[in-house]
Amino acid sequence: MKSSAHFSLKFLIGGLLLIVVFCLALVLGAAQTTVQDVWNAVFSTIKSDSINILREIRLPREVGAVLVGAALAISGAIMQGITRNPLADPGLLGLTSGANAALAVTIALLPATNYLGITIACFIGSAVGAIMVFSIGAARKGGFSPLRIVLAGAAVSAFLYAIADGVGIYFKISKNVSMWTSGGLIGTSWSQLQIISPFIILGILVSLLLSRQLTILSLNEEVAVGLGQRILLVKMVLFIVVILLAGSSVALVGNMAFVGLMVPHIVRAIVGTDYRFIIPMSAIVGAILMVLADTIGRTINMPYETPVAAIIAIMGLPFFLIIVRKGGKVFQ
Repeated sequence: MKSSAHFSLKFLIGGLLLIVVFCLALVLGAAQTTVQDVWNAVFSTIKSDSINILREIRLPREVGAVLVGAALAISGAIMQGITRNPLADPGLLGLTSGANAALAVTIALLPATNYLGITIACFIGSAVGAIMVFSIGAARKGGFSPLRIVLAGAAVSAFLYAIADGVGIYFKISKNVSMWTSGGLIGTSWSQLQIISPFIILGILVSLLLSRQLTILSLNEEVAVGLGQRILLVKMVLFIVVILLAGSSVALVGNMAFVGLMVPHIVRAIVGTDYRFIIPMSAIVGAILMVLADTIGRTINMPYETPVAAIIAIMGLPFFLIIVRKGGKVFQ
């Protein structure tokens, strides 16, 4: 009860911080807007140029940032729990590169495909990328190891990114593919959010329902079996959840590594190792990180934009190197 009360307080603080960051993101930008404009855009029917900018450009963009940040953070937490690998991340283990390759092939071969079709293609690509990485990582005697999985992820990601680039060059659609895969929220629309948000919300809900099983699984598989858990079924469902979350994210923002790596480590320092607390807090912290990164990208060199993927990478690469140096226990 005491730990639940402490978590509730921390979650409330995180939620309030997310609201503050979200409001700042709506106010700040190349176009001048005020807090009153934000209020009118959300809670009134008043129309003006600044309010239209908020309603049709910034608001869907920041809602997308919240969804993608939460999705990538939770998918990273799940992967780290399932594999017990502190370096696990959708962007490092082939999921996002697989989704990118599938996206490029779909644009090239089925140019009339709608956004739902592209999203489904990203799901399939994520699954193929992850299967390739884990198959290579487990090919040698001794099974999985964090280093082997990361090396396999790097090799498979390079291969799949090369496929995406090759398809773009051969079919002369490099510009279209780059617009999708550059890693940004520019152009996010309400119609896109209507398609991907159900997948992300479903993934988050299922991950919350299985958070207790994931906690036990992350500690010891033998203990999980002794407690009557159906390990294979739990892993398969969680793997599907990761595909839904990562595939939806790539369909909206393209390449986005390190969010799923950083956030779970930060969250464990805040709430401990219980995934009943890690999953919801990861959603909050991931959303805050993505909204902050997008706001920095929009404002650091106004009126031009810095890709949010570049902002995340600047933060994520040193974090990754610290985790490697500390053996995955930097915040544990």
